[in-house]
Amino acid sequence: MHRVKTLFVSLAPLAGQCSQEARVRFIIRASACIEARRNTSDSSQNRTFVTNPAAQEPFLSGSSSTYMEEMYNMWLQDPSSVHASWDTFFRGASAGASPGEAYMSPPSGLAPLPPNTVSVASLLGPSLAHAQVHPHALTSVDEKLISDHLAVQAIIRSYQVSMGGDVRGHHCADLDPLGIKQEELRQLVLVPEGMEGVSFLDRVRQIMLCELSHACSEEEVPTPSSFGDVPFIPWGCPIRGHFLADVDPLGITRQEMESTNHAEVLSFSFPFGKIRITGLIQMIFETGLTEEKDMDRIFQLPPTTYIGGREKALPLREILRRLEDVYCRGIGVEYMFINNLDQCNWIRRKFETPGIMELSNDQKRLIVARLARATGFEGFLARKWSSEKRFGLEGCEILIPAMKQIIDVSSNLGVESIIMGMPHRGRLNVLANVCRKPLEHIFCQFAALQAADEGSGDVKYHLGTYIERLNRLTNKNIRMAVVANPSHLEAVDPVVQGRTRAEQFYRGDNEGKKVMSMLLHGDAAFSGQGVVYETFHLSDLPEYTTQGTIHIVVNNQVGFTTDPRFSRSSPYCTDVARVVNAPIFHVNADDPEAVMHVCNVAAEWRATFHKDVVVDLVCYRRYGHNEIDEPMFTQPIMYQKIHDMPPVLEKYSERLVKENIITNEEVKELKDRYEQICEEALSNAQKETQFYYKHWLDSPWSGFFEGKDPLKVSPTGVKEETLAHIGKKFSSPPENAADFSIHRGLKRILSARMDMVKERTTDWALAEAMAFGSLLKEGIHVRVSGQDVERGTFSHRHHVLHHQKVDKATYCTLQYLYPDQAPYTICNSSLSEFAVLGFELGFSMTNPNALVCWEAQFGDFSNNAQCIFDQFVSSGQTKWVRQSGLVVLLPHGMEGMGPEHSSARLERFLQMSSEDPEYYPPETEEFAIRQLHDTNWIVANCTSPANYFHILRRQIALPFRKPLICMTPKSLLRHPEAKSSFDEMKEGTEFQRVLSEAGKAKEDPDNVKKLIFCSGKVYYDLTKVRRERNLEDKIAIARIEQLTPFPFDMVRKEVERFQNAEIAWVQEEHKNQGAWFFVQPRVITALSGLKTISFIGRPTSASPATGSKHQYAKELNNFLEDAMQF
Repeated sequence: MHRVKTLFVSLAPLAGQCSQEARVRFIIRASACIEARRNTSDSSQNRTFVTNPAAQEPFLSGSSSTYMEEMYNMWLQDPSSVHASWDTFFRGASAGASPGEAYMSPPSGLAPLPPNTVSVASLLGPSLAHAQVHPHALTSVDEKLISDHLAVQAIIRSYQVSMGGDVRGHHCADLDPLGIKQEELRQLVLVPEGMEGVSFLDRVRQIMLCELSHACSEEEVPTPSSFGDVPFIPWGCPIRGHFLADVDPLGITRQEMESTNHAEVLSFSFPFGKIRITGLIQMIFETGLTEEKDMDRIFQLPPTTYIGGREKALPLREILRRLEDVYCRGIGVEYMFINNLDQCNWIRRKFETPGIMELSNDQKRLIVARLARATGFEGFLARKWSSEKRFGLEGCEILIPAMKQIIDVSSNLGVESIIMGMPHRGRLNVLANVCRKPLEHIFCQFAALQAADEGSGDVKYHLGTYIERLNRLTNKNIRMAVVANPSHLEAVDPVVQGRTRAEQFYRGDNEGKKVMSMLLHGDAAFSGQGVVYETFHLSDLPEYTTQGTIHIVVNNQVGFTTDPRFSRSSPYCTDVARVVNAPIFHVNADDPEAVMHVCNVAAEWRATFHKDVVVDLVCYRRYGHNEIDEPMFTQPIMYQKIHDMPPVLEKYSERLVKENIITNEEVKELKDRYEQICEEALSNAQKETQFYYKHWLDSPWSGFFEGKDPLKVSPTGVKEETLAHIGKKFSSPPENAADFSIHRGLKRILSARMDMVKERTTDWALAEAMAFGSLLKEGIHVRVSGQDVERGTFSHRHHVLHHQKVDKATYCTLQYLYPDQAPYTICNSSLSEFAVLGFELGFSMTNPNALVCWEAQFGDFSNNAQCIFDQFVSSGQTKWVRQSGLVVLLPHGMEGMGPEHSSARLERFLQMSSEDPEYYPPETEEFAIRQLHDTNWIVANCTSPANYFHILRRQIALPFRKPLICMTPKSLLRHPEAKSSFDEMKEGTEFQRVLSEAGKAKEDPDNVKKLIFCSGKVYYDLTKVRRERNLEDKIAIARIEQLTPFPFDMVRKEVERFQNAEIAWVQEEHKNQGAWFFVQPRVITALSGLKTISFIGRPTSASPATGSKHQYAKELNNFLEDAMQF
């Protein structure tokens, strides 16, 4: 570190002021400071350094100095690893040569530079870079020339950094249509002690200074006098805010600036004078510092910018003008936090290349046409249904052209399917003008028509759709789906990602070139809801990535009634995207051409790098949260401004009329034509007498239901040879891999499994593997996801074996059972329930012929995903006619592990069952299957491996799809009695909804005094106590394996079988939890009220379980004692 510092200090004549120490190890200070460091340096350093007076010292940009240090570190390790010019330079400098003597211009004919490498000459300015002179002659070169060239490079860098986002700058982009960021920026620009009297704008003036010099070491912090009359802000000041770029349609942000001397907004010093930058480019040269002719001097452009196009040098005036055009207009670009040089350069090229943002006249007319449809649709709805809530898009009508532009570019780049998720604002407009859903279907939603098909439906602004149509601009077919979403704004995000991943998987689109996702967000929800963060963190995980998502934020700058300064702590609502290095493009939504360019770049970024990208449409909401809400109650200033704002269509069309690109007559014709289309659609809709929920289905399964008997279940038993084959494979180490080192503990587990296979028995893990393996053999894809599922939370599954001597070398047996089997996916997830469950739900929606399972680490952790259960899984079919065969595995059981690792909250899932407890369905041959058909989901608590095997296979055997919520065991995974014979799984067997008494009590049912119904692990506790007390002929125990749909018929038969017995329900959960309140009324219904049923279990409690082992044992013994009484 010291050698680097001292070497770079020796470069003072070439680099006097540098960037922050932590990043580039340069020191910004006057010559006196340099001299002081030299005098206090280690006496063992016998090198001689040459310095110049401070007034003559130029400076290097931060990027150049970082690069120099990288070259030096590489040279220290291997001199041959750097370019010859660097080798010569470092050798000379290390030998004690002055910087002028150390540098020697390289001869021509050298080998080309390696990728991402520049020679030392490129950092020294054009005069030195191209000079072929003797090194001693370098000292006579005009040092002011060097200084000025380096200063220009620093200016360019400051625009890219301060306005491009290295510290979240965009300081010179006017992004805020309403100006509410003004107050936010006040809070972010901290006032250091002793500077309370410095005005806000004077503090903002230091943005560039902080960026150019960044942070020095503590002893090198400049003083206010270092910057003349410009107030100084100490380092560490978090200055952020897209403050001067023109991205504010309402202009509120600019009001305070315009009320002041706006030429004083930003001021920073360079060797050739003091530059003052405002929203409009201007240079003010103070007397005695420089001359006007400096503006026309030609300066060499560094390789880090593309503003020159093919030109390598430009006049200073043109350099500044081009930088202003890029960074100080309607776009603010956040990308400098990305730690990939190629990606940063790609973004610079897309924004800095001259003329790259220009649109043709045809493209401009297309924007007007699309804006006319977006604006016309909202206006039509407002006139026809003025009192209806529709959550219109007024204030951000540009969203429709923006989405269509992304779709056009993506389609042209090869995308064939786009899955979209969005909140309710603007949904109807998106359905109408992006997806082109028939307007008649939309207008029917405003009428009080009766549905012709089953379901409860949902409000119109929650519904989804699926459309396949021809994209006229690209002449390619495109499939678009908008996924239905509840009012929980961001809850749909992981669902969309899961569905996208599934479609990519089944199409073999491993690079995401054919299928992509697009997510729309509101500003308050994007920053406020944790599922956004959870979903972002799935973006690069191997089994969850969708190869890049395009996020569009409709930034109304208000959340319902809450201002941003009260709704988030981060500077921008989009800051969450920085965690995955997603570039963020802030754009003024009232600048249509800027929006189109940003959308082009976003689509191309996703296609090029397959990474997420965010488009932040900074706009406003013309009305309240909904059309009948009064926003003036809480945002009076904002809405006074909005009231006077003309729509973007009006402003943009007037501009094009002035440019003679379109006429007023043509604009009027566009509006009238769309008005006529809407009127005709409304006329047709008024003729309808009913509507169909199926018209709003977002995930159609083509051909799945055709030709099937809806009340016939395929067999779930399999041939014994299949069971044995899978069992042997699952119990064996990798074939043909003798050097694959397996943990000795796993060797014992595999050996025990093989013994069970030989004995024709299975435990829980083996039965599960046989269910999965048999489905894979039949061509059914199986996917298992969740925290630690590869091994299993309780170390029972072990589907992925790890080489003990080779890192990351693994083997998954179930992927190699048969040569022509379906793919098997098992993957550990991030530590998330909400996003991962939503993801797996979306995955299950894509293909009905796949078994998709999500397993919670512990069952109670599933409540982190309660929104997905409530809004999607339990009610998705009735609201949106959308089926899913998702399997949810929840470890459940009271085993003394405390309140948080005991109960999966079985009662909550049962409460959400749609079954009527007082209705006994007609007993027919299809009783069980009809119940399954009519229910919203299945809740089971299996006690035998065979039943678990069958219920998993039944998910695919059903002629329809229902979610399965399965309570899974913990201690039963290794319980010696929790085993099943092959005889219970082979052909001819099936899932048993109730496991009847099969012991001594069965032989003499009239002698049975008590009939106990139970579910889950408690059965084994009961049988143990019953056996110990020799009550096996007096007490019968029946297990209800499937709780919903409730087995009314099986319960009645069991009671009729033991006519003299009293009936009790025994559960290990507390009385106010578990299945008791669900089971009690259904048993009474099954028995027609002729008998009652009593409760035996733990007393009521607020906590799911005690944390005391003593208390746990006491409670267990008490209710087991009660159970044995009759």
